Amino acid sequence: MLNAQKTTDKDIRWMSLQEAEQAAKTAPRPVLIDLYTDWCGWCKVMDKRTYKNPKVVQYLNQHFYAVKLNAEAKTPYQWMGKTFEFNPQYRTNDFAIYLTGGQLSYPSTVIIPAPGEAPQAVAGFMMPKELEPFVKYFGDKAYPNTPFPVFHKQLKTKW
Repeated sequence: MLNAQKTTDKDIRWMSLQEAEQAAKTAPRPVLIDLYTDWCGWCKVMDKRTYKNPKVVQYLNQHFYAVKLNAEAKTPYQWMGKTFEFNPQYRTNDFAIYLTGGQLSYPSTVIIPAPGEAPQAVAGFMMPKELEPFVKYFGDKAYPNTPFPVFHKQLKTKW
């Protein structure tokens, strides 16, 4: 298994984009992408405060394939048979533009519910309690049948 670790680990099992794509084809789970840049201060804060939270770590490791993705990477990204190149006009990779629908903001948390489905992005820093409804909506598979506002209202938050 790719990057195999126990789900009781203290850290999120971050995978490469290719590893997550392969894993999702073999054993379907949503893919969560932490879209960041090297210069983004709030990205670093989210790494320390949100992605180190034990409840976040445990939930993401059990329900998602997690990927850290530098939006400004000059190397191409491959996803679902397509190659995404660095876009000098926007000073970002075209994959970041695709993931955010052109609404570039860092950090952005992006979930791809299943292979071939459209990415769902939330821009900005989120504390664990703010991240919880978003990830549970997809991780608990509520998204195909329940509108997010209904799910969010019914969710008993624990983080």
